[in-house]
Amino acid sequence: MSAVTRRMFLGVLGGTALAAAGCAEISGELLRSRLALPRPFTVPLPIPEVARPVRPGRYEVTQRAARIEIIPGTTTEVLGYGGTFPGPTFDLRRGSRVTVAVRNELSVPTSTHLHGGVTPPGSDGYPTDLVAPGGGAKDYDYPLEQRAATLWYHDHRMDFTAPQVWRGLAGMALVRDDEEDALPLPRGERELPLMICDRAFEEDGSFRYPSPPGGGHTGHMAAVDGDYMEGVEGDVILVNGAPWPVAEVTATRYRLRLLNASNARRYRLRLAPGGRFTQIGSDSGLLAAPVAHDELPISPGERYDVVVDFSAYPVGSAVTLVNTLADGPARNVMRFVVARRAADDTAVPAVLSRPPGRVAPVTTRRFDFRRSAEGVWAINGHPYRPGVPLARPRLGTAEVWRLSSDFHHPVHVHLAHFLVLARNGRAPAASDAGWKDTVDVRPYEVVDVLARFDGYRGRYMLHCHNLEHEDMAMMADFEVI
Repeated sequence: MSAVTRRMFLGVLGGTALAAAGCAEISGELLRSRLALPRPFTVPLPIPEVARPVRPGRYEVTQRAARIEIIPGTTTEVLGYGGTFPGPTFDLRRGSRVTVAVRNELSVPTSTHLHGGVTPPGSDGYPTDLVAPGGGAKDYDYPLEQRAATLWYHDHRMDFTAPQVWRGLAGMALVRDDEEDALPLPRGERELPLMICDRAFEEDGSFRYPSPPGGGHTGHMAAVDGDYMEGVEGDVILVNGAPWPVAEVTATRYRLRLLNASNARRYRLRLAPGGRFTQIGSDSGLLAAPVAHDELPISPGERYDVVVDFSAYPVGSAVTLVNTLADGPARNVMRFVVARRAADDTAVPAVLSRPPGRVAPVTTRRFDFRRSAEGVWAINGHPYRPGVPLARPRLGTAEVWRLSSDFHHPVHVHLAHFLVLARNGRAPAASDAGWKDTVDVRPYEVVDVLARFDGYRGRYMLHCHNLEHEDMAMMADFEVI
């Protein structure tokens, strides 16, 4: 079914008919690579380097183009923080106010967003707050007055977020605190940040992306060809920038910090030939108590902090992380090989943290994510209007935000963290546990979240984190007053 036909199809079907038609899991259009794909599980899992401050409290990173080997035997030009893909991991501590100076030596403007960060509005990565190409620079101020959590950072340029993230402008940031340090969780080499994303490649190894002829223009549909309005999915799964990598592990517990950094692809992760994830954290920090899962759905922008006990497998076992939402090459994500036994003094305690409690909401607002009659992805019927807030919540209050959709829309709220209260009036899923900043709103679904507005007054955003939808105007401002 073509992209245009499918969108028309989605527009006329209700939720029940949509599921019955077998289209409920569609979240993008597949873009196939033009080169021979490598054999899975032959490339070692890389671990991104940890960023080092140039002096206490200050980091400097340069966005630049570089050629690196992603597909064995070829090179790919990436746009990278530090010229790497992913960018360096920032390992930070709660309350240790830092400044990250970003210098842009690319040929395109950029705007860096710390996804999940509680940041002043001037450092939030507003899409028109651009760092000029050819040597422009900006200091991003991160007070880090927030709980330990797995965050990430990525480009947020107006109309061009999708192709610029696709080409490499993304990395992870970890916030730690004393509460987390007191837990006997796996750490060091047994704590693995895993940035999962999909890409497609040209025959020469370069990234393939469906830009319109001439590279587009400055309008809302500048970045992507019209046949890919649903979102772009690639056929190569990368973890930390490597295709279907393999990691050697000991028969002990490992902490996996899972991030879906794909433009549009959703995953339902399972361990094969079997096994369980013990979830200890969500987007915005540790859970109060661990939650066990046989599988984990993860939409673009979401993170799960989980522990896997590899002592449950015989030495020599191959344990594959698979995506049950895909067939073919995209079904595999990565593989762990249990190489040997080792001592393990870690544990997952029954009590993990004391997360913030619920606050009584002062109002309820509705935000409807839907393709407009004009064919634009919109919120409450409006394409993005910079500087026109759809809400003005008060600092220190909480509100119920009712999110509804016509398609898969992973909704991300800047600044505010939230609890998922209900899906279609029923209890949320077990995988919705904890304080979050991104939630997958599925076709013809209504999701209620309790959002807390702490931190700063000023202009922030909510938007769909399907990056093609974001670039095609599915964003809105809100102002904290």
